[in-house]
Amino acid sequence: MGDFFGAAGDVLSNEVAYEATVRFAALLVFAAVGELIAERAGTLNISVEGMVLGGAFASAVGYDLTGSVSVGLCMAASAGLTVAIVHGNLSHRLTANTFVVGLTLNILLLGLTSFLDSNIEPVSRAAHRFAVPGLADIPLIGGALFEQPWPLYLIYPLVPLCWFVLYRTRWGLDVRAVGENPQSADVSGLDVNKLRRQAVYVSGLTSGLGGGYLVLGQIGRFESTIVGGQGIIAIVAVIFGGWTFRGAIIGCLLFGAVNSFRLTLPTLGHEASPELLSALPFIVTIATVAIFAHRTRQPAALAQPFIRGLK
Repeated sequence: MGDFFGAAGDVLSNEVAYEATVRFAALLVFAAVGELIAERAGTLNISVEGMVLGGAFASAVGYDLTGSVSVGLCMAASAGLTVAIVHGNLSHRLTANTFVVGLTLNILLLGLTSFLDSNIEPVSRAAHRFAVPGLADIPLIGGALFEQPWPLYLIYPLVPLCWFVLYRTRWGLDVRAVGENPQSADVSGLDVNKLRRQAVYVSGLTSGLGGGYLVLGQIGRFESTIVGGQGIIAIVAVIFGGWTFRGAIIGCLLFGAVNSFRLTLPTLGHEASPELLSALPFIVTIATVAIFAHRTRQPAALAQPFIRGLK
């Protein structure tokens, strides 16, 4: 036990560990803020994994075609939106089971991007780092927060923007209403399924952007296994956070810290089972779901389809 606390202390005092935490958490934040809006509208958007993967591949293609990181990120957001349009229309216009649709899209995107990648083989690279003058020199956390590849900084305006849209606009109020009581919202004149589709579109945009960040801001190349379940972890972060922005961000940082701990520990000379370290993020994910799923209040109509005239 003493060795564990010693190792944890070494990681907590290591600047590189904080940098890795923010880097891993950033992808989860991109996906989680959109997923939160979708879930507050009553849609359990399982296809967020496919949205991130589609965005990652599109960003690599965009960069390969133009040499521009900005264009790559725009294509990533567009790819995520395309997956969201398919998901939203199948789930809320054709009333297909949203869970089955999401699962199918995840499998489809995995096969499709793997096939296209083997044929196109897009070449990409990570964006350059940008240090915010003054702030990057803050001890321990300055480099983690303010000296990263520039696509990461997109989360700084994105999170407050999504919060403002959900909690301070009429559209956000309507979205939350259809997620709590779609029958009453329908009686009030709201188009429940249209609002739910729109919320899923927002999720597609942010998740696709997250995929673009993963390729152009973190790894620098595309692989079909690049996402590795992080879209699902983003969903868990939303649950962990009790369907609030603050809680979801804390959840993303927690999972980012777990990933950082997994990778930093061997570099500091501490020995641990590689298999256990690889499984650590998923162990934490399962434990988090088991602990918090029943302690937080989810939107009352989450994952409940809405058909006018039926309760």
